[in-house]
Amino acid sequence: MSTPLPGRAAPDIAIVNGTVMPMGGGRAIEGGTVTISGRIVAAVGPAGAVDATGAAKVIDATDCVVMPGFANCHTHIASNQLLRGLLEDVRIFEWLKAMWQLKSNFDEETLYYASLNGLIEMVKSGITTFNEHFDAYRVEPEIEALKVVPLRATLGYGFADRGIYASITDWSWKTLETFGDKVAKHHDTGDGRIKVALSPHAVYSCGEDMYRLVREVADATKVPIHTHLSEGTQEVNYCLEANGKRPAQWLESIGFLGPDVTAAHCSQLDAGDIKALAATGTRIGHCPVCNAKLVSGTMPLRAVREAGITVGLATDGPASHNALDMFQEMKFAGLIHKANTNDAEFLTTHEILEMATSGGAAAMNRPETGTLAPGMAADVIIVDLDTTHAAPVYDVAAALVYSTRADDVRTTIADGRILMEDRVVVGVDEKEVRREFRRRAHALKARSFG
Repeated sequence: MSTPLPGRAAPDIAIVNGTVMPMGGGRAIEGGTVTISGRIVAAVGPAGAVDATGAAKVIDATDCVVMPGFANCHTHIASNQLLRGLLEDVRIFEWLKAMWQLKSNFDEETLYYASLNGLIEMVKSGITTFNEHFDAYRVEPEIEALKVVPLRATLGYGFADRGIYASITDWSWKTLETFGDKVAKHHDTGDGRIKVALSPHAVYSCGEDMYRLVREVADATKVPIHTHLSEGTQEVNYCLEANGKRPAQWLESIGFLGPDVTAAHCSQLDAGDIKALAATGTRIGHCPVCNAKLVSGTMPLRAVREAGITVGLATDGPASHNALDMFQEMKFAGLIHKANTNDAEFLTTHEILEMATSGGAAAMNRPETGTLAPGMAADVIIVDLDTTHAAPVYDVAAALVYSTRADDVRTTIADGRILMEDRVVVGVDEKEVRREFRRRAHALKARSFG
C-alpha cells in the first residue's frame, strides 16, 4: 500500500475497482485505486486507503487490470511501418539489403504518416514508452507525429560509415560533430517526454573511430546510447574477422560499453560477452520474436540474468516482428525460454511482466516510468480481462502473459493524459491516417522496386 504525496489537492483522474499491478516488485492489489494528479501518479493502494474524493474524472476498472504502460526498449517505428510484410522468409542480411532499397527513397511526409500509424498502434496495444533506433532515416517527422500522439520516447539518431549504410557516412560524421545542437533543440522537450540518444547502427556498419566518437559525445552531452549488438552469427563472424574479437568484447575493449548503453538483441552471446556486458553495466533490449523469425538465435537469458544484467523486453520493428505488440512478445518470451532451457519453471509470468514494464524502462534509462507508485510518471494502462479468451482468470499475471491480446487494452494514459479511452484514440482520425499511410507506402514501394 502507498499513501498520497503530501499537499495534494483532489486528483485529476481516479481509476477505481481494478486489480492494480504496480510492478517494480509491488504486489497486486484487488479492488485497488490509482489516482493521478497532473503528470504523475499521486497514490496507489486499496480502495479504503486512497482518497479519490473530488477527482475530476473517475474511471471504473471493474474486471480489469490497472498497470504501468509497457516500455518498449528497442524498436523502429516509421521505417519499419513502411517495411512491414514486404519481405518474408529470408535471413537477416538478405532482409537488410532489401530494406535499404526502400529506406534510400524515404520522404518526410511518408515518414510522418508512418510515424503516426506506429504511434497509434502502440497506444492501442498499451505501449506508453519506446526506445527508437533511427537506422539511417530522418528523426524530425516522428518528432512532429509525437506532438499529435504524445507518448514517452527516446529517439536515437542512427550513424554508420560502411556496409549497406555507407551512403550516410558524411551525414553521420557531421551530425556527430555537431550533436550538441540536436540535444539543445530536442532533448527533454515535450515536458521531458522526448529525449534524444546516439544510435550507432552495428559493428558491421560502424568502425572503431565512429564508436569512439559516439562515446565521447555521449559523455559530453549526457544522453544515452542505443545500438544493435550480437544479432546473429554473421555479425559475430564479421567482427571476429575485422577486429579479432566478438562484438561485445570488442566494444568493451575500446571503452564503448557502459550503463548508458542499451544493446539490442544480444542473441549470440558467449560467457566472455556476458562478462563484458555485466562488468560495464550495459543494458539489454531483448527481442525474442524477431530473433526467432530472422534465425538470429535466442539470447541465453538465464546466464544473462545470473550475471545481474538489466534486461527489458522489446518488439523490435514491425518489419521483423510485424506488430508493435508486447502481449505477443511476452507470450513468446515465456515459450521460447522454457523450450530452450528445457525448464518449465524458468521465467515466471511475474518476471515476464517486469521485463515488459519496469525492466524495459530500466533497460532504456527511463527511470521515471515502468512502475505505479507515488511520484512516478502517470503512464497507465487498463486491460480488460472480462473476455472469453481470458476467462476464468484464476491468476491475473498468467492471464496477462498467456491469454490477453493487444486489443484488450481499454484505456491508455501517458504522462497523465488520456490518449485512448474505450478503444478510441483521442483527437486522431485513425481511418484517415491509415488511408494516407497506405497510399504513400505503396507509392514508395513502386518507386523503390518498380
